[in-house]
Amino acid sequence: MGTQLQPSQLNSPGKDIESYLSSVHAIPILTKEQEQELALKLYEEDDLDAARQLVIHHLRFVVHIARSYQGYGLPLGDIIQEGNVGLMKAVDKYDPHRGVKVVSFAVHWIKAEIHEYILKNWRLVKIATTKAQRKLFFNLRSKKKSLDWLTKEEAEKIASDLNVEVKDVLHMENRLSSNDSSFDAPAPSGDDDDVMSPSQYLEDKRYDPEVIVANEQAEQVNRSELVEALRMLDDRSKDILQRRYLSDQKATLHDLAHEYEVSAERIRQIENTALKKLKSLMVDFA
Repeated sequence: MGTQLQPSQLNSPGKDIESYLSSVHAIPILTKEQEQELALKLYEEDDLDAARQLVIHHLRFVVHIARSYQGYGLPLGDIIQEGNVGLMKAVDKYDPHRGVKVVSFAVHWIKAEIHEYILKNWRLVKIATTKAQRKLFFNLRSKKKSLDWLTKEEAEKIASDLNVEVKDVLHMENRLSSNDSSFDAPAPSGDDDDVMSPSQYLEDKRYDPEVIVANEQAEQVNRSELVEALRMLDDRSKDILQRRYLSDQKATLHDLAHEYEVSAERIRQIENTALKKLKSLMVDFA
């Protein structure tokens, strides 16, 4: 194999994402023979260096997959890190005698870890709880042909393809498309001046005083409950949540891991535990 790039030579994706991406793309792709040789060493001899090399030479594949999940507003570095965990699990379970390439075998494990991370962290809301909902969550965007709302026929087709109810498709679209849907195109007109789309003739209820006051009161109550719930957490958990979700410049798992001198996985465990406790406390306040 020659001189191989060791894990210590790679920057963590959470620290300097551009440097990490450059390093990963500089790693050569294994030939079929090289991959088979390493896989056999791992499978038959439990060679840990072979495992490391298989992981390192497939990191660019994780980046490729992770980029497709950037639309959820989560740090790319964290998504890549979750994908890397999936890659390591796949390499550990890979059987070279099945005649399947590592990439083909690993894609399921990589996506599974990324999906789990997104479902736990996107908008701090667990919006998909069943297997069918999770499938719908990750497939609806790709199946929509445009940013407009689904027609009845489109919704029925997607429901049939994904084996879910039409109402579930429409409900999930409503939750996901609030920031993605476009307004109607300008109405055709022979006059170029003052061209307005049909949506602009609709009544705008956003500035109804009653609605504004009600929203402000609800926001104030939610904010007060959140502040009170945060106070009941231990200092480390509170600091991690505030810097991961409430700060203007959000910290990554690796930033916090370096500061607290623990692993990124440990920071994630603390974060998940704190989120569950925070949710429970806010439910009790309600």
